Amino acid sequence: MPVIEQIAQFADDLTAIRQDFHQHPELGFEEHRTSQRVADLLASWGVTVERGIGGTGLVGVIEGNRPGRSIGLRADMDALPMDELTNLPYASKNPGVFHGCGHDGHTTMLLGAARYLAGNRDFSGRAVLIFQPAEEGLGGARAMLRDGLFDRFPCDELYGMHNSPYQGHSQLTIRPGKAQAGASFFDITLHGRGSHGAMPQASRDPIAIGSGLIKEMQEIVSRNMDPTHPAVVSVTQFHAGSAYNVIPETAVLRGTFRYFDEADGVMIEDRIRKLCAGFALAHEIEIVADIRNIFDVLSNDPERVGNLIEVAQEIVGDKAQPSAELTMGSEDMADLLRVVPGAFFNLGHGGTVPLHNSGFIFDDTILPVGASLLARLVEVRGAA
Repeated sequence: MPVIEQIAQFADDLTAIRQDFHQHPELGFEEHRTSQRVADLLASWGVTVERGIGGTGLVGVIEGNRPGRSIGLRADMDALPMDELTNLPYASKNPGVFHGCGHDGHTTMLLGAARYLAGNRDFSGRAVLIFQPAEEGLGGARAMLRDGLFDRFPCDELYGMHNSPYQGHSQLTIRPGKAQAGASFFDITLHGRGSHGAMPQASRDPIAIGSGLIKEMQEIVSRNMDPTHPAVVSVTQFHAGSAYNVIPETAVLRGTFRYFDEADGVMIEDRIRKLCAGFALAHEIEIVADIRNIFDVLSNDPERVGNLIEVAQEIVGDKAQPSAELTMGSEDMADLLRVVPGAFFNLGHGGTVPLHNSGFIFDDTILPVGASLLARLVEVRGAA
């Protein structure tokens, strides 16, 4: 019986697991209930589990009944700090926390693969199941690497996925080579001089200065970047002031920049720091720039992409294609793929509401498909 038909036999169980995760979302490095639930399920299926890797992360290991290669499969577990507005009967019970990116689905699909592989060990090699915390900008992948993830659990290849409401059901897309942008976050604090709003001459107005700084930062891409290199600089927050008639003492700018060439990322950071220093000198204030790299550029190994497409076409046919576009979105699977060659793909499902929207709904009918893809990668690539 094909893998997908075997996994479809317990699809209702997967749906119940996913909806339980959905009702109890947890933020990055706070996935205590989620991690415990994953560990308990894995243990109930006879999977060896090691917890506390990268904080709330854990790894399960399933040995096949023949020697072979170690294939890593990774899913993220964390939710977003936002309210849910779906009115679903299994909506989030945690105010201000919502699985608006579908990580509950990713975790469940990897659990589905684990249940199948643990119950049918007729494969070569080893499956290394990586349940990662804190993907949403908090560095969960790097935390697991610092805890010796691949030293303790060596992998020959590594695969992961992201659900996608932007493409058809069971449509699998991936891009060989560079696929998702590297990203840094920044916090820029302007320490000016406050005054009465009617006496601006007595101030060093951080709002006016910050507005000018934002304008100059927007010109980094248009005037300092090679126009053939994709990049984005976005100021997404501007906090200042508390009264109609008071020029504040300080202002804070926050945002992100994205790039596909590491040298471009270095250049953008350097330009932001020089602009801050120049504005501080010109306006006689202090400006402090805190800039942090959060995500590496995600690059898929071309050979592994070919292997993935070959396996995926067994399950979804011609819906599996290496046709994904470059995206300025970022994903910390990139950090893991810098260590182990592999591939990260998109899996389409029903729905019209985008990710990170309060009305996003994950389509549970995709769970057996994703679980089958992951399980079949272990069966095929473990014997390669």
